[in-house]
Amino acid sequence: MHQSNLKGLAVLVVDDEAVLRKRLAAYLEKNGAEVTAASNVAEARNALGSSGFDAALLDVHLPDGSGTDLLRDTAFSSNTVVLVMTAEGGVGGAVEAMRLGAADYLVKPFDPEELPVRIERLRRERRRSRAEEFRARQKAEEAAPLLFGPSLELVKAQLEKILAAERRMQGTPPPVLIEGETGSGKTSLARWLHSNGPRAAGPLIEVNCSALPESLAESELFGHERGAFTDAREERIGLFEAADGGTLFLDELPSLPAALQAKILTVLEDGLIRRVGSSRTTRVNVRVIAATSVDLRDAVRERKFREDLLHRLDLFHVAMPPLRARGADIAPLAKELLTRICKRYGLPVRAIPKAGRDRLARHAWPGNVRELEHELERAVVFGDPRALEFAHLDRSGGPHVPGFDLRSPIPPEGFVLDELINELVRKAIEQTGGNVSGAARLLGVTRDFVRYRLKAIETEKGG
Repeated sequence: MHQSNLKGLAVLVVDDEAVLRKRLAAYLEKNGAEVTAASNVAEARNALGSSGFDAALLDVHLPDGSGTDLLRDTAFSSNTVVLVMTAEGGVGGAVEAMRLGAADYLVKPFDPEELPVRIERLRRERRRSRAEEFRARQKAEEAAPLLFGPSLELVKAQLEKILAAERRMQGTPPPVLIEGETGSGKTSLARWLHSNGPRAAGPLIEVNCSALPESLAESELFGHERGAFTDAREERIGLFEAADGGTLFLDELPSLPAALQAKILTVLEDGLIRRVGSSRTTRVNVRVIAATSVDLRDAVRERKFREDLLHRLDLFHVAMPPLRARGADIAPLAKELLTRICKRYGLPVRAIPKAGRDRLARHAWPGNVRELEHELERAVVFGDPRALEFAHLDRSGGPHVPGFDLRSPIPPEGFVLDELINELVRKAIEQTGGNVSGAARLLGVTRDFVRYRLKAIETEKGG
């Protein structure tokens, strides 16, 4: 079984213990690998300069230097899976090696029989990780035309300034905070930032914080040691370590509990993480992009978000406007989305008639870009020639108060303007689940205006 895992693989074994080196080489060759052995850093460099390797077993402590020097100098090809070998008590060096690009480590003495399965698993994970990174970059490239229509020129200029600053600076760049309604394109914005910045060659790890079970969220983000809790049968790196050298996108960050918010603040300030069940800290170099669909200042006032974390995140703050505020972008956006949808379903590209474009422009789009895409996809799938006219959107509502529809002329008997305004405020509060900031964004007014109107409504009820 193991032979098929290693057959034809080129493996480099670097260790100054002759007995162990020969034992490992013999076992790997017996299982089909082509082995090159080296006893020190210099020999390993010579081997790496003349041949490519699928995997390497690398001792940390060597007579003429450290195995981590080879990793630090990027002597290994990106295609080489490196397993670090270390004596018991030398785990700190192994962790440093993993930070520099090693895939895993083995504590001596270990059973050579675990090597075939371990090497094949790590090679499979490397391939999967690269495939995911490729797909993420592809999505970012595809999203770029959708992101930057005429109404987002200021947002694009802001992002380009952020990336220009990141290219000039040394060390870990400050985090970016993206605020915007659900479905407005925050994830696409984060992917664009990563793929167009200096960290594009590094990993992009995306996590929806609201989908993390509270009991497992800390382990997912920071990793855990073996035996740290029930079912922790082996140690595991967290998402911060997985994103080292790249970007970690934390969507819906405010959904995390306060204790985890405090740990994230520590990472942003010190670049240090501590796995669950560990007393050691590990340094990571991660660009954090955080996203939220709620106003963080309101969340701070409601004690749902840490004020110190808000201040740390608020340096590079990008506001993604809702689709209804991007009137000039809706028609070209719909055209491009429709083209992609038709290609995905293997159908000829269709055009949206003027009646359909007019209805799309008038619609409020509470679900933003995501809702627009779903409308277009339904129209394509059901295939009704009239589907792209979107006649049902006229019936799906717009601002309405009893006796008056804003799409109709003002009635001859007139109406009380204050009642209309109060009704709109009620509607916005209802639509945003009681969120004052969200309601203010819907109406294009300040939070104080909404609070004033809500107070007037309550007074009216009391009277």
